[in-house]
Amino acid sequence: MKELDYGRLGMRIRQVRKARGWSQDQLAKKCGISMSFLGHIERGTRIMSLETLVNICKALDTGADELLWGVAGTSDSVLELWEPSQKAKKQTDHAESDSYSMYVRIMKSVAEIMNET
Repeated sequence: MKELDYGRLGMRIRQVRKARGWSQDQLAKKCGISMSFLGHIERGTRIMSLETLVNICKALDTGADELLWGVAGTSDSVLELWEPSQKAKKQTDHAESDSYSMYVRIMKSVAEIMNET
């Protein structure tokens, strides 16, 4: 199984943040985390929760696959596994729907990497 490189993940977050012209403080506020914690994430010295990763992806308007693995786009095979048990969640309000979509994209990325081994 391919291991996640937190240093590279942080580097990708920093690159996208800078491409948006944002300071660490601006991104941290958008994600609801401290600037200090964001600095640690960008350096790869701390591990963030899945919720924080989702918030960073949303704030940067970037897919988790791009931040986690440096690739854009994934297959829909994992989505088929999640849909039967999660269909009710898709029919909730717009904010929950956006969160669900982000979680699915993250899970798709992780599943694809696991299937590569």
